[in-house]
Amino acid sequence: MMANQISRFFAHLGPERAPPEIADHLRKFWDPRMRREIVAHVAAGGGGLDPLAATAVGLLVEDAKVS
Repeated sequence: MMANQISRFFAHLGPERAPPEIADHLRKFWDPRMRREIVAHVAAGGGGLDPLAATAVGLLVEDAKVS
């Protein structure tokens, strides 16, 4: 629910700019446990998650692969 609220806040930026901003917000303000849970939710299908939020979570996963 919270990820969808964040996604709606950034939606005005459009599908190109919103996901990086959402991902940045999740990095800055969500604790690691919350980020792990949202990543697991997306890995399990992401039911109910806004597409912009799902894309942002994908960016978090890519970050984890790099670091």
